Amino acid sequence: MAIYVWEAETRTGEVRKGELEAVNESAVRGQLRRQGLKPVRVKAKPKDILESIPVFKGKVKEKSVVIFARQFSTMISAGLPLIQCLEILSAQEANKAFKKVIKSIKDDIEGGATLTDALKRHPKVFDELFINMVAAGEAGGILDTILNRLAAYMEKMMKLKSRVKGAMVYPAAVLLISVGVIAMLLIKVVPVFQQLFSGMGRELPIATQLLIDLSSMLSNSLIYIVASIVIGVVVFIRYYRTEAGRATIDRLILRAPVFGPLMRKVAIAKFTRTLSTMMNSGVPILDGLEIVSKTAGNKVVEKALMETRKNIREGKTIAEPLQETKVFPPMVVQMIAVGEATGALDSMLSKIADFYEDEVDAAVSAMTSLLEPLMMIFLGGVVGGMIVAMYLPIFQIGSLVGN
Repeated sequence: MAIYVWEAETRTGEVRKGELEAVNESAVRGQLRRQGLKPVRVKAKPKDILESIPVFKGKVKEKSVVIFARQFSTMISAGLPLIQCLEILSAQEANKAFKKVIKSIKDDIEGGATLTDALKRHPKVFDELFINMVAAGEAGGILDTILNRLAAYMEKMMKLKSRVKGAMVYPAAVLLISVGVIAMLLIKVVPVFQQLFSGMGRELPIATQLLIDLSSMLSNSLIYIVASIVIGVVVFIRYYRTEAGRATIDRLILRAPVFGPLMRKVAIAKFTRTLSTMMNSGVPILDGLEIVSKTAGNKVVEKALMETRKNIREGKTIAEPLQETKVFPPMVVQMIAVGEATGALDSMLSKIADFYEDEVDAAVSAMTSLLEPLMMIFLGGVVGGMIVAMYLPIFQIGSLVGN
C-alpha cells in the first residue's frame, strides 16, 4: 500500500488536508466520501529514497507494540472513544514507522472499518495472534481486557526470548574471540617463529612443525577459506528456508545434547502460554491451534500441533493426538487431559507454561554454568598449546647449551 496526500471539502465548503494509506487512489476517494468529504485532489506521496533501503526503513519493535496495547487498554477502560485513543497514541509515539501505522489505523476506522480490519492491513506489525484476539475482544465487548492480556502475554514471551538469547550470546562471543585470537596467532605470530627456526638447521618437533604447516596453509588459503565459509552459510540458509530443510534441521536441534532439551522446553512454554491466552480470550480452540502452530518457531512442533488440530476436528480430545506425536512430554499430555476433563483447560495450560518458563530459567542457568568453564578451558588449552609448541625448539636449544 502507498501513502496518498489528499485535499477535500466538507459540506460547508471548508477545505481539509491529510494523508491516507491505501491500495490505490480510488480507495482513498471512496474513504473520503464515506467520511462525508468531497475529494478535490488526491496524489501519491513521493517516497523517500532512504526508506526503500532496509537499514533506513524503520522497524516497529515488539516492545513498542506491547506499550501500545497496554496504553490502548487503559484508555478504552477509561471510556475514551477508539478514534481519540488512537490520536493520542499516534501523537506520543516516537517511532516514525509505528506512528504512521497508528495514524493509518485511525484513518481506516474513521472510514468505517473495524479495528480488526484496520490491524489486518499491517501484518508485519500485528501478527495473527494479536488480530484474532482483538477480533474476539471486539465481538465480546471486552477489548480493553483482551488488549491487557495481549500486553501481559507479549511481555512474558519477550522475557522468554531474552533468556534464550542470553544463554547463546556468551558462548558465541567467547567462541568468536577464541577463533580471532587463534587466527591472529597463526597468521601473525607463528610466521615470525618460523623465520627464526629456519636458520637452526635442525629438525623441528612434531607439534611445532604441525603448527607451522597449519599457519602456512591458513596464510596461503585465507581467501578460499573465507569464501568457503560464506558459501557454506548461504547454502545452509537457503536449505533451511525449504520445507524439508527446516524440518530436518529443527528435528536435529531438538535432538541436540544440551541445546535440544532447552529448545523443547521453550517450545512447550510458548505453545501452552499462547493457547491459554487465546482460549481465555474466547478464541475457538481450532483457530487457536492453527495460530499457535504458525508461531511455534519449530517445524517439528508445528507439524505435531497441526496433526493434533486435524484429529480434534475428527472428534478426538487434545491430549490423545498430542501423545501420539511423541513431541510433548507425558507430564504435559496428562495435565492437558486433566484440564479437558475438569473443563479448566485454559488455566491448566497457564500452569504448564509457568512451570516450563521456570524450567527454561533453570536450564539456561545450568547451561551457562557448564559452558563458562568449558569455553575457558578450550581457549586456554588451545592458546597454551600453541605457545608451548612454539617454544619447544627454544627449550631444546637451551637443553643442548646446558649440556
